[in-house]
Amino acid sequence: MSRAAAEAADATDELRSFRDQFELPAGVIYLDGNSLGPPSAGTLDALREIQDEWASSLVTAWDRWVALPAEAGDLLGETLLGAAADQVVVADSTTINLYKAAAAALGLRPERSVVLIEAESFPTDRYIVEQLAGEVRVGSIDALDEDVALAVFSAVDYRSAARADMELITGAAHAAGALALWDLSHAAGAVPVHLDEWEVDFAVGCTYKYINAGPGSPAYLYVRRELQDVVSQPIPGWFGHVDQFAMEDEYRPAPGVGRFLTGTPNIPGTAAVAAGVRLLGEAGIDRLHQKSKVLTDLAIERADALLPSLGFEVASPRHASRRGSHLALRHPRADAVCDALARDHRVIADQRPPDILRLGFAPLYTRFVDVWDAMGAIESVGRGLAGG
Repeated sequence: MSRAAAEAADATDELRSFRDQFELPAGVIYLDGNSLGPPSAGTLDALREIQDEWASSLVTAWDRWVALPAEAGDLLGETLLGAAADQVVVADSTTINLYKAAAAALGLRPERSVVLIEAESFPTDRYIVEQLAGEVRVGSIDALDEDVALAVFSAVDYRSAARADMELITGAAHAAGALALWDLSHAAGAVPVHLDEWEVDFAVGCTYKYINAGPGSPAYLYVRRELQDVVSQPIPGWFGHVDQFAMEDEYRPAPGVGRFLTGTPNIPGTAAVAAGVRLLGEAGIDRLHQKSKVLTDLAIERADALLPSLGFEVASPRHASRRGSHLALRHPRADAVCDALARDHRVIADQRPPDILRLGFAPLYTRFVDVWDAMGAIESVGRGLAGG
């Protein structure tokens, strides 16, 4: 694809109008939405609405706010996760939700002591299961056996963007008598997810990447309906109590997924999650995913044409169906490349040690010319580092 063709693709892009809803610095090519999405007008409006409601209603606003974690969870489930109502809540952080879900799962398999986790898992996921499990086994679904209580996998690898076959892996876990817990942080809002259809047991994820809910926005937790009233979660809090304002001495869990709430929810953040999900819903996850595949295909095409002689290597799957919405390039000086892109070319990407440059392509606001120009900037940086 030539740059003129990239411009033509932008002109006919069905999603092109969504870019206008985001606040992006002029002249910046932002390719780090897989770490932190930019603010949209709708999200900023939602935050202002909460601010105004707080100012005008004070504590009486809680009459409405108290329902937001479940309402935002239902919206997220319906729009992005393929989950029917009453199975998702928005609360806490991904780390805390992973802890709650993993502990709950292990409680359902007391006769088993092993947690299986993939080798390339996000560090937090490993930290949590190492503390909870009697034994941690690192490997693929081939390592499943009668000792495994829980399999913990990421839907999209945070470094390489490799997309897991969630249906296949969940089915393999169930066939071995284990439960499946998925980290959706780099998937939700970028690739289609069908938690109910695939019979996933537990899932968690953050909302500040493709959902664009802002730095530190609350995470979410999914619990399959059939498991909700037989699990115990390890952090009993008053928001998860069956009668929250009874102030009882004894903890009695709320029915359903509500028992996975803990303390007072982040109301501005939860409202921002709902606004971000609504915008993604307007675009449609299938259209978002289709554009994501074309954007990443273009980036790989340009990488192959410009970068191999400069020490770069494509480290993401080449088939679009096996990738998320970011591209990993391997280079021995990825950190220097990332710094030079921002400093000299106003291209914001990120890097992961020891040698991965990550380029995030968020379909709501990333243009085809952004990809074209960014790859040219990477070539220029690479030549500079090579002394050419």
